[in-house]
Amino acid sequence: MAYCISSAASSKKASDIKILNIKELSPIADYFVVCSGNSTTQVKAIADEIEDKMKDEGYSLLHKEGYSTGRWILIDFGTVVVHVFLNEDREFYEIERLWADAEIITI
Repeated sequence: MAYCISSAASSKKASDIKILNIKELSPIADYFVVCSGNSTTQVKAIADEIEDKMKDEGYSLLHKEGYSTGRWILIDFGTVVVHVFLNEDREFYEIERLWADAEIITI
């Protein structure tokens, strides 16, 4: 599922796509997929593409937040949680640093 999400993000030119394996670190999910966009319009387009692709693949969206501002959109599919950031917000929040013990798979 995480690779499918990464592929969908890549199709909308998301940058710095990473999969963080957090299975052993947290009960909230098995993986985080983290990526960035250059504008709020691109961030929303990336999120839309991920949501559409996952629906086509038969996965259910459990929760989505942050879409209205388009700066940090969180999309929850249960075992995989997606974080689509505006570049500057990703630099500010440094989510990879917060989950530094996670195995990072660079796409």
